[in-house]
Amino acid sequence: MSKKELIIPERVPNHIAIILDGNGRWAKKRLLPRSMGHRKGAFNISDIANAARDLGVKYLTVFCFSTENWKRPQDEVDFIMTEPIKEIKKYYEKIANSNIKIKIIGRRDRLSKDFLDMVNSIEDATKDHEALTLTLCIDYGSYDEITTAVKEIASEVKNGNLNIDDINENTITNHLFTKDLPQLDLLIRTSGELRISNFLLWQLAYAELYFTDTLWPDFDKKELEKAIINYQSRDRRFGGIKK
Repeated sequence: MSKKELIIPERVPNHIAIILDGNGRWAKKRLLPRSMGHRKGAFNISDIANAARDLGVKYLTVFCFSTENWKRPQDEVDFIMTEPIKEIKKYYEKIANSNIKIKIIGRRDRLSKDFLDMVNSIEDATKDHEALTLTLCIDYGSYDEITTAVKEIASEVKNGNLNIDDINENTITNHLFTKDLPQLDLLIRTSGELRISNFLLWQLAYAELYFTDTLWPDFDKKELEKAIINYQSRDRRFGGIKK
């Protein structure tokens, strides 16, 4: 029996997030520049998005570039910030004619005009697609996201548009970058690292966590199926007790 045959369609997670880790190590193992690992990893996002869609996942959120990644070597940052523009231009028609909706969340004030133009164009071209929503987290950090939400809520209170006693969990959720996304079901982190790295801290409250030693460029459909099968073996109680 194949891995896919072990998956229960009715229990496929609706929303999966992935911390894409291991591009540099993948390249190093092959005596290649780190940039080649990032390039391979970028192409893998498309493959896994298609695999997730085929398995019935409706939302896939991936951690592409964090607010802390600006500290990396300048040539690596430059590659990450320019290569996607070239690749999306190359495959623009294919992306625009797909059935996958693409969203980009995170800070936009530090992205170049070319990058922002690409973001706006691809979001507009895919806004009506319904098979899967692929959210790319670029210049994203959960601390920054929550801080931004707190500032927005404080401003609404200050301006008299919100009563402080009316602030609740939904208020905060609705001010996050992910406000248009459903509850997170499963977080996957590749490459063997056992940490969250400032990713979706609020959204992870009741998500299931899955860690694999597989480096992101090697994470394929079979690895995704393994993660989903593992997820389906969990007993999700959300703090309660099942009868």
